Amino acid sequence: MTITLNEFHAIIPAGGAGTRLWPISRASSPKFLKDLTGAGASLLQQTVSRLAPLAGQNIMVVTGTTHIPSVVRQLPQLGEEQFIAEPSARDSMAAIGLAAAIINQRYGDVVVGSFAADHLISDPRKFEKAVSTAIDAANAGYVSTIGIQPQSPATGFGYIQADHELSAVPGSYAVTEFLEKPDIQTARSYVASGNYFWNAGMFVARADVLLTALEKYEPKLHAGIMSIATAWDSDDREQVLDAHWPELKKIAIDHAIAEPLADDGGIAVVPADMGWTDIGDFSAVNEILQDANSSPNAPTITKRVVEGGTQQSVLSVESTNCTVFTYDRPISLVGVNDVVVVDTGDALLVTSIAHAQNVKDVVEQVRATGRTDLV
Repeated sequence: MTITLNEFHAIIPAGGAGTRLWPISRASSPKFLKDLTGAGASLLQQTVSRLAPLAGQNIMVVTGTTHIPSVVRQLPQLGEEQFIAEPSARDSMAAIGLAAAIINQRYGDVVVGSFAADHLISDPRKFEKAVSTAIDAANAGYVSTIGIQPQSPATGFGYIQADHELSAVPGSYAVTEFLEKPDIQTARSYVASGNYFWNAGMFVARADVLLTALEKYEPKLHAGIMSIATAWDSDDREQVLDAHWPELKKIAIDHAIAEPLADDGGIAVVPADMGWTDIGDFSAVNEILQDANSSPNAPTITKRVVEGGTQQSVLSVESTNCTVFTYDRPISLVGVNDVVVVDTGDALLVTSIAHAQNVKDVVEQVRATGRTDLV
């Protein structure tokens, strides 16, 4: 089979426990395996469907060994060679780097792109357009990323600072810096300037460019990944994986490659306004569900049935902007506003929209009690 340089391969890192979405999201069954918004498909399945028009069958999913059975069941259209099982979590650089190295060995210096398994995008056409521009930037030698047009001075995201438009790739801009999550005043100044974009963790590059950057900035990590990749399609895979994987450095791709490469002028950003959300907590879930029911006569209480649960009634009196996940019992709300109630049968969560980010702290308390069955 002849592989040309302009073919695109998508990498989907599927990891994390999604602790801010507990008790629906658990370590054994994280949010990317869930349909949180009633779309009829899990977040992972939606991600694969969104990438299919760009990558076709050229999709590789990287996930933990614990999740491999569920991931494979959800994606029967993919072959065995399109899954990578991580023995343990080593952060995004190891996952993306290994996938890129395996793809590079199989298909040559094709363009690869990494996209999280647990994000939502409401405008797939704008997504496809942005990725296509990022592919052009990748073919021009850049590691490119998609920057989300900020809708508010959010403090929960990192930011990308853009400079001049690249003459070689219209619609893409040179990146001067990746910035950590800011305080509210700093975030306001970023948004007001018009030169800063949310960092959604989407990276597109030629496989050889990505791996060369990794070798430059993290040579030991690169060496370990290449040892594993070289043995991946051989009988030595498990032996080499067991020997090298535990020694790989835990580091995100942002810190390993994006930040230092931006300083060296090798990163491009493609701004996009495509209805992106990382569904980071129940506040985001509530917003999505309320928007879906935004007609004038829509109810102010949105109900979702938890996987495995049964249809149960949700009653409300003088309550607005609430989301309820039911399992096996009726739930009534009286005189409460802006709350989320989640009943999964073995756990019950009640939180305000304003405090949804703090749900992860409850998970730490549950873990401290020794109830590992609940986390």
